[in-house]
Amino acid sequence: MPYCDVILPVPVDGTFTYIVPESLNGKLDKGCRVIVPFGNKLYSAIVLKLHDDAPDGNFTLKEVLDVLDSHPVLPKLQLQLWEWMADYYMCTLGEVYKAAIPTGLRLESETVLSICEEFDNWSQLKPKELQVLELLQSGKAKSVSQLSRLLKDSRLLPLVKNLIGKGALNVRETIDSSFKPRKETHVRLTKQYMDEENLCLLLNQLERTPKRLKLLNTYIEMSGIAAAFKLHNNKLIREVSRSDLLKNSDVTSAVLVSMRGKGFMETYEYEVGRLGKKPTSVMEQLPLSDAQQRALQEILASFQNQRVCLFHGVTSSGKTEIYIRLIRDIIDKGGQVLYLVPEIALTTQLTSRLGRIFGDKMRVYHSKFPDNERVEIWEKQLSDHPYSLILGARSSIFLPQKNLRLIIIDEEHETSYKQDDPAPRYNARDTAVMLAAFYHCNVLLGTATPSLESFSNALSGKYGYVALDTRFGEIHLPKIEVADVKELLRTKQMKLPFSPRLEEEIRKALDAHQQVILFQNRRGYVPVVECAACGWTPTCEFCDVTLTYHQDIHRMVCHYCGRTFEKPHSCPNCGGHDLRSIGFGTEKIEEEVSKRFPDARTARLDLDVARTRAAYERIIGDFAAGRTDILIGTQMVSKGLDFDRVHV
Repeated sequence: MPYCDVILPVPVDGTFTYIVPESLNGKLDKGCRVIVPFGNKLYSAIVLKLHDDAPDGNFTLKEVLDVLDSHPVLPKLQLQLWEWMADYYMCTLGEVYKAAIPTGLRLESETVLSICEEFDNWSQLKPKELQVLELLQSGKAKSVSQLSRLLKDSRLLPLVKNLIGKGALNVRETIDSSFKPRKETHVRLTKQYMDEENLCLLLNQLERTPKRLKLLNTYIEMSGIAAAFKLHNNKLIREVSRSDLLKNSDVTSAVLVSMRGKGFMETYEYEVGRLGKKPTSVMEQLPLSDAQQRALQEILASFQNQRVCLFHGVTSSGKTEIYIRLIRDIIDKGGQVLYLVPEIALTTQLTSRLGRIFGDKMRVYHSKFPDNERVEIWEKQLSDHPYSLILGARSSIFLPQKNLRLIIIDEEHETSYKQDDPAPRYNARDTAVMLAAFYHCNVLLGTATPSLESFSNALSGKYGYVALDTRFGEIHLPKIEVADVKELLRTKQMKLPFSPRLEEEIRKALDAHQQVILFQNRRGYVPVVECAACGWTPTCEFCDVTLTYHQDIHRMVCHYCGRTFEKPHSCPNCGGHDLRSIGFGTEKIEEEVSKRFPDARTARLDLDVARTRAAYERIIGDFAAGRTDILIGTQMVSKGLDFDRVHV
């Protein structure tokens, strides 16, 4: 009897064995998704192993219910990476599964409720129970979460359990994919007119109705159907959307409705996807300097002997131009490149720069993308024509690859490559090095300040090492001045948060129509609220982490678990009312900037205002276009962004 071991998206150690029924025999493959029962629910699991060995033990095995894929959604090399991560980072394969696969590909059943037809003891029900049954009387089953929303009651589960116990409700599990392909309405000729002779007759017939004739002529031009008929190849007929046809023909939708009614044309739903097309025009690249050319040759020579090379280049030395040369060489040879950056914000500028060079061969991937879009990118990477270049944050290491030849890890020293919570608590840089070992490809670690472990590996000969210590164009490094804030406060020369020198430089920049970036490593309004009498500070009752006050929402926020609390008006420890604010967050810096420089256009870039991809792109785009004078932000503004007009 055939069996399969599967990975379930649950934090339980090990794999689980199921019987492969005769009806599914031969349809399963390693890396495919299958529907299996687990406990009282249904899950989509990944097949890890197919075998004929019955597990030891006196228990009854369950059967696989269905196969979701005709081809594996996970390549064998990626499965090896999952197993390595579970072992190295001491987590379960299920936790790796949840981190790696987009939600749209990871199905889980939901409990739905319906009224039991045999139940007739309505008089014994409480008012709240009657409300639940009234909502289900339409005959359509509803989930517990749907009932909770309709009744505006988050504690509905005990009530539902009582109704089940009384025999009033039926319970069943349903499973459905959250991924829905994007479709649009397209137009085509009906089967009767799909030959040249009948189409000519139709054109003659419509001469008395000029609007219908105009619509048909526009369709013929947009679809290229005339050329397809001449070449006797209907596969050459192009798709025509309803909206584009009406726009180009400049007629109303009523004309198309009448053409459908007469049986001349028909409409249908066509899957178009969400990824769209990027411009394919290629931008000319600047020639490399002698130092850059030398570094490029040294990197290529290093790859001959070692799989990993540490590229130590000073800020503004032109590392990205060297990356582009390496990427182009790999793509020209038919390979794929994975380009990792530590922050999602960095992808915005790089997308514009790399997109002008690689066009539709490149795609960005990170966790801020809508899940449906992430699913489509995943499926594209499994197709016969995957993207040659993936630019993304740490989650992009999980994407399937067919011919991965190079991984570039920019700013390799950044701690943002580490995921702290939830499991797997992995370092994307180290995981990428292991991924390269599975694919037998090279890794380039780029940085201006190497991490201690990477530098140690380079010195010991485990990694190759290439240095680029001159800036492009021989430009000088920026001047760094350190202000002794403690001394300035003691001598009363400074009023927080800006030193006199900083305030002077900001005014100079604004007067010269230049820009300013202010970095503050704390979001919120003030990081600490403290009792002046006893030193008490409010902490999260769940995490024991100091709470930060956010003035935008007038709440204290735990930056670890995200819970919010009321701001205290008195100290619960001593009863004192003198609660003082200590420190500055980005909100307060923004407020102070608005007070001191009222004419400046300011913006803030932190997790509170840039939670979506569109918000990131809007804030950075406005600053790059000069629509913002002063940008205040957390570490998002300090990593690899490039703006021409920044003075201080």
